[in-house]
Amino acid sequence: MILNITDDARLQIKEMMKEEDADRVRLRFGVKGGGCSGLSYSLGFDYDVNEELDHTETSNGIPIIIQKFDIDVIEGTKIDYKQNMMGGGFTIDNPNAIVSCGCGSSFKAKAREGTPENC
Repeated sequence: MILNITDDARLQIKEMMKEEDADRVRLRFGVKGGGCSGLSYSLGFDYDVNEELDHTETSNGIPIIIQKFDIDVIEGTKIDYKQNMMGGGFTIDNPNAIVSCGCGSSFKAKAREGTPENC
């Protein structure tokens, strides 16, 4: 399994999926260039799977799409959801990140540096 979704994240994602066509939608997780450290995470919903470019799996009951090109920099990543007095948000714990920005959404991986931008 490439991605590990915690119970708290699963509950939040399932709630958000209710706004979509829940029978067909999948969580798409990936990486794009940019951010302070060179790479940033991409998290959203998608209905389309490209059999040549995408890997699909299910984690904790959540159907997931990941671009095959991103697997080496996100394998073993855990997505959690934290709630506090200021609200809530997803947290991403990526064992492949060798440098992370203070914002929590930008990183650099040994396998790919990306394209750093100004914070």
